[in-house]
Amino acid sequence: MSERISAPGTSHARGRAGADPGALDDDATLHAMGYPRKLTRRFQAFDNFAISFTIINIISGIFSSFGFGMNAGGPRILVFGWIGVSVMVLFIGAAMAEVASAYPTSGALYFSAGKLAKRHKGAWSWYTGWLNFVGQVGGTAATGYAAATFIQAFIALQWSSYEPTAHQTVLITALIIALQGLANTYTVQLVAVLNRISVWWLLIGLVVIVSTLTVMPDDHQSASFVTHFANNTGFTNGIYGGMLGLLVTSWTFTGFDGSFHMSEETVRATVNAPKGITRAIGYSAITGLILMLALVYSIHDYDQVAGSSAPPVQILIDGLGMGTAKVLLLIVIGAMLFCGLANLTSNTRQIFAFSRDGAMPGSRWWHTVSPRTRTPVKAVWLAVGCSLALVLPGWWSHTAFTAIVSVNVVGLFLAYAVPIFLRLRLGDEFRAGPWNLGRWSRPVGILAVTWILLSSVLFMLPQASPITVDSFNYAPIALAVVLVVATVWWFATARRRFQGPVSYGRPDEVAAMDLV
Repeated sequence: MSERISAPGTSHARGRAGADPGALDDDATLHAMGYPRKLTRRFQAFDNFAISFTIINIISGIFSSFGFGMNAGGPRILVFGWIGVSVMVLFIGAAMAEVASAYPTSGALYFSAGKLAKRHKGAWSWYTGWLNFVGQVGGTAATGYAAATFIQAFIALQWSSYEPTAHQTVLITALIIALQGLANTYTVQLVAVLNRISVWWLLIGLVVIVSTLTVMPDDHQSASFVTHFANNTGFTNGIYGGMLGLLVTSWTFTGFDGSFHMSEETVRATVNAPKGITRAIGYSAITGLILMLALVYSIHDYDQVAGSSAPPVQILIDGLGMGTAKVLLLIVIGAMLFCGLANLTSNTRQIFAFSRDGAMPGSRWWHTVSPRTRTPVKAVWLAVGCSLALVLPGWWSHTAFTAIVSVNVVGLFLAYAVPIFLRLRLGDEFRAGPWNLGRWSRPVGILAVTWILLSSVLFMLPQASPITVDSFNYAPIALAVVLVVATVWWFATARRRFQGPVSYGRPDEVAAMDLV
């Protein structure tokens, strides 16, 4: 990976070695893309990194999906699958980062898709934007639901008479998302502070959990236990069961486009946004592997833990006792809450940008910015409302809720793939920003798109046997609904009014429109 300086949109990736990336003025870059500045630039490099690191959130992701991995491949897939998939995700992040450096806008994926497409710019941008929107809304809903589930697990440990219900889970989820909406309503500075706190919460929490699991249990599994393989998926083919286990890592590594979406609020965005993406993935890969190993080697009775309702919680109870397990569970819950907050922030910026280009119903509402807080408050509450709408089916059926939010990962990764694929098609015509991959751009991009397509197929396949109403994987149906609605809408009205990202005028004209 390299950082080469070239004026965005004016030259290829042949910049002056050693030049100062800060020489590229953020506002001038935004004006050159046809947009006035409406949002406050208060995100430094660490803040931009923090948003993606918090959304990836290895504590939340691993604790939520560890049980699935124990039954789909076991330690061998949990550990070595984590390493392999992390490398592939880093390729995706690097390819996305290169695009982010060239087009540092809140529109991120859909904006760059519209700019990189040679033909049908509006259609490429339209589908990318809606996949990104639905994926992010599903992520906010799923993270809130996971937090509500673990909160109830903590309450049940504290008061044995408490029995979690679907209704209680939905109500707690709604309260969590509403509170996260309030936090996003009051200034970018507050969100930035909370995201800084979240990074230290994750890192210190990781140290506490790993240290406790290393020191306190009377015994651990032998070194060779990491090669143990288990296939409790119901499928007789062990290779297929193990491949399903790779989804644990893919589920965890979502949302790193958050750094891209915060570009218009980031200082030196052409460099700090791509750095935020790649650093968030790299640090998450390393810290996640440490946490994964700590949990794996702390398993006592494998079958008992794998069959429990919350395997990671059972590991904590078995190895540390009830009191310590409760304390560590609070760390996990806090990580999930921070994750949801950051996810909603990213979701809001995507709505703001998508509406700015007239791609959403009521666009003139959703891209307005509060003159007092300098945040897109209406977009915040649209994101909250849509997330609550996805949570609501959980009142009647957990399966229905799972079907809706399962499109989160598939929608996001397909949205990631589009601009990377279009950048590959553009070849030498692509005008790179200061942060670029140089000669490695094409091979990294090819690997990134290939892995996205393969992992998306895995997300669509059955994940448990026998296949019943409760075990059926509804992801393909959910994704099909999204694509059908987007297609009908596109051919009915959108293709006549939406031609992709708009320009508000020449750089000097949009500069006069700056509101900050």
